[in-house]
Amino acid sequence: MKGLKQIARLWVYLRNYRGQFFISIFGTVLLSISSALEPFIIGLAITEITANLADIVRGIEGAGMNYPYLTKVLIAYFIRGMFYHGSQYISQYTLTNVVQKGMRDLRNDISSKINRMPVSYFDKHQIGDILSRVTSDIDAITNALQQSLIQVLNGVLGIAFAIVMMLTLNFSLALIVIMTIPIAILVARVVIAKSQSSFRGQADALGDLFGFTQENLNGFTEIKLYGKEEDSIKEFKRRNLNLREHGFKASFISSLMAPIVGLVSNLAYILVAMIGSFFAFNGTLTIGNLQAFVQYVWQVNQPITTISQLSGIMQSAGAAAGRIFELLDEPEEVQGMVMTTLPEKVQGTVEFDHISFSYNEKNPLMTDISVHVNPGEMVAIVGPTGAGKTTLVNLLMRFYDVDGGSIKVDGVDIKKLTRSDLRKHFGMVLQDAWLYQDTVMENLRFGKLEATDDEVIHAADIANVNHFIQTLPNGYGMEINQEASNISLGQKQLMTIARTVLADPDILILDEATSSVDTRLEKLIQEAMDKVMEGRTSFVIAHRLSTIRNADLILVMDQGSIIEQGTHDSLLEQGGFYANLYNSQFSATISE
Repeated sequence: MKGLKQIARLWVYLRNYRGQFFISIFGTVLLSISSALEPFIIGLAITEITANLADIVRGIEGAGMNYPYLTKVLIAYFIRGMFYHGSQYISQYTLTNVVQKGMRDLRNDISSKINRMPVSYFDKHQIGDILSRVTSDIDAITNALQQSLIQVLNGVLGIAFAIVMMLTLNFSLALIVIMTIPIAILVARVVIAKSQSSFRGQADALGDLFGFTQENLNGFTEIKLYGKEEDSIKEFKRRNLNLREHGFKASFISSLMAPIVGLVSNLAYILVAMIGSFFAFNGTLTIGNLQAFVQYVWQVNQPITTISQLSGIMQSAGAAAGRIFELLDEPEEVQGMVMTTLPEKVQGTVEFDHISFSYNEKNPLMTDISVHVNPGEMVAIVGPTGAGKTTLVNLLMRFYDVDGGSIKVDGVDIKKLTRSDLRKHFGMVLQDAWLYQDTVMENLRFGKLEATDDEVIHAADIANVNHFIQTLPNGYGMEINQEASNISLGQKQLMTIARTVLADPDILILDEATSSVDTRLEKLIQEAMDKVMEGRTSFVIAHRLSTIRNADLILVMDQGSIIEQGTHDSLLEQGGFYANLYNSQFSATISE
């Protein structure tokens, strides 16, 4: 029943629209009452017609159809039908409004939650799986609430009103029908308990397949390049088979409910028909009331069957809700006590004071690292892959917090600041340039949303990208497509540099910004970066050591430790790790 508890948590999002929700409930109550009155009203007509026919057959003088009475019955039936269809429209319309608005609020909450979560969560989870929770899981809940909620509520109320009407018609027959209801409920509980884990497995398998597909589409060119199509297809088939197995098991088990409940319903029909006919022959039950009773048996069993058929949808929604609330219940970034703020402009002094850090407590990555950076200095961070270069920058940006020691900006421990207060002083140019679907102008303006068009163009000019933009169709008005594939990688890099220029940060971080471009673009990017770094404290992560020879301080990292530090010339004189790395790159360049 865990899935049902998760669905119940959705009330938090529906209660904001409780007025419309209760109108929908009221409409459903009218719908159920109108439905419950139908057999009774028809029974009145049948009883009167059979009585009139009997009088005619017996030849009673003046016998005939009681048309005035039958007309009243037909008018009552018509009024009941108006209430039935009107309340059905009202309940469905208002519920659709409530569900759509509630799910909109849920999506907004998920978006806000994602922006409050630590980077570590996204390092451990597939982006495709997260997207699956935001899209297909919410769709599953929306469909279940819109399709099932009214039907389930109408079914429960229909059963209750039908039982009341049966008790008024014949107490003994009513008891027979009531006795079959617990049997149907017991069957439903057993089937739901057996299938719930399968529905959760199905939702997880769908998210896994979604994530795998998204990763393969992102790396489509590499898969083609290395001839890994067959491997990709095999892995897709394996995950797809896993989804099929979970889906089949969940659907098969839940589909058993309808025939089993139907068997119980048919048993109730047989008993009512046999015993009801006996009462009718004895004259204790009219033909009209027997017909009404048979219809009430249908009104009890049909909702049970309908609810059992909807159990698959409800259980899918329960599993989806579980995955969504699992995301919403994830711990957020811990801020700690905010004790101070930074001035509008900082000088740019940065100090790593005996810091230690680990992604996993059992495997420390950094221990006792200390570095002092003066305002306006350019600091280069070099080392092999996995040395801890990007981690050091992530700690400075507070994407992760240090386990021990402190990092200070202008003498202020960054843990005493809000993350937003800290990060507004930083600009970052990453190796993987990020642009989004919008015009070139709006992509550049992302660095400073209130910037004028002239300010954007000036920033692009500094970043050596203005000339290129003007050669594009529509220039700054050209729309970048969803994958930003209609411009080259180097051009993306120059645009992100222009965005950083526009933001005018106090401290700059360049994460291997020239590692994936050709020599001509590297020169343009390097010139742009030199302009941006001028007068700013800068941290540069680079593989091409030729680009950092003018750095004020070079940190050489390996396995999370700073093994050497100094200027380019001093490190060459030491003849250590940096000298070997630089000479190997220089030799490779000469040989080329």
